[in-house]
Amino acid sequence: MDLHLSGKTAIVAASSQGLGKAIATQLVKEGANVMLASRSEDKLKAVQAELSALNKGEVSFLQTDITNKEEIEALMKHTVETFGTIDILVNNAGGPPAGTFEQLDDEAWQGAFELNLLSYVRMIRGALPYLQKNGGKIINVASSSIKVPIAGLILSNTFRLGIVGLSKTLADELAPYNILINTVAPGRIATDRVAHLDQINAEKLGKPIEEIEQMYKETIPLKRYGAPEEFANFVTFLVSDANSYMTGQAYLVDGGMVKAI
Repeated sequence: MDLHLSGKTAIVAASSQGLGKAIATQLVKEGANVMLASRSEDKLKAVQAELSALNKGEVSFLQTDITNKEEIEALMKHTVETFGTIDILVNNAGGPPAGTFEQLDDEAWQGAFELNLLSYVRMIRGALPYLQKNGGKIINVASSSIKVPIAGLILSNTFRLGIVGLSKTLADELAPYNILINTVAPGRIATDRVAHLDQINAEKLGKPIEEIEQMYKETIPLKRYGAPEEFANFVTFLVSDANSYMTGQAYLVDGGMVKAI
């Protein structure tokens, strides 16, 4: 199937590794021009070289701290100067620190708000004038905690739900511009973030990390962690022309782990 992504321009946040990199890779393979963004310039350079070697879509990058309003504005300007417009925005950010309510102070709460919710607001605001011209797609990457809270991740449980509310509201407000916006939530995908959380649980329980991984795999009907590429494939479909009627929804990519309806 031709997804008609050739020549489209996408910004993918937090794309130097993990889910962001996987999404950027799949978009480039489909012929899209991709602007990479993250705080690590060295990693961005490496990913740009890797994706450029595919000889598909064009790839550029800008070192960006998405908690910084001015750096987001610079990212939008750089993208338009490089590729001419913005057709697709993929909002993504590293997860907030683990911890319980009693363990987290105001600084942790403010930091999680700025990283995992306000950054999405600012990114959408910055891309909106360009998306409004010809229509476009927005993806907000969240977490399976939008359906079932995860113990020890109160910051994620709180602000990821804010993303869902943002997406649902904007689906209505942006529909007249033919802008489709959806939330996509990963379950246990084999990324550094999930490995870090598994290590925390292993240390807390005094068990080998392999035992923790197996414990989680038993809760997943498919009995394995997902691959970043599997998550990226679904996001790529949602931002392509193959999706013309799905907006305002929250989708899980979790191998059936979450039992909520």
